[in-house]
Amino acid sequence: MRIILTSAEIARFRSLLYSYPEALEALDAIEDCEGDVEDAAIGLAIQAGQEPNTSERWLEGLTKRCRPIICRRDLKKELLQENLSPVAAALKEANICPPLLIAPVLIFVFKTGVDGFCESYEYKLSLDETLN
Repeated sequence: MRIILTSAEIARFRSLLYSYPEALEALDAIEDCEGDVEDAAIGLAIQAGQEPNTSERWLEGLTKRCRPIICRRDLKKELLQENLSPVAAALKEANICPPLLIAPVLIFVFKTGVDGFCESYEYKLSLDETLN
């Protein structure tokens, strides 16, 4: 899914993530890429020492690896209330996502829908609990 942010959306994410310098740097990169989150994320990934392919689904794959943190009940609730800072802090602390890529990951989740993004993960967790 291609996500293109408007200038107003970029400004909104800046206000939501103002306390994270890496997020602000990522938002600058997104702005430089005319709002294209995927293009910016690939450039940021290279800058962070990652080796992404140029597939449109690269950011989606990275974001899915962050699901255990993002879809925690307490953090999902924060996201649904547009409070991105606690989720950014948790991702940074968990060290499963380079700090430069936290903003693109959160934007992907936010723009594709938090509930839908977490639904399959929550279903898997409930199956695991049932089977154990």
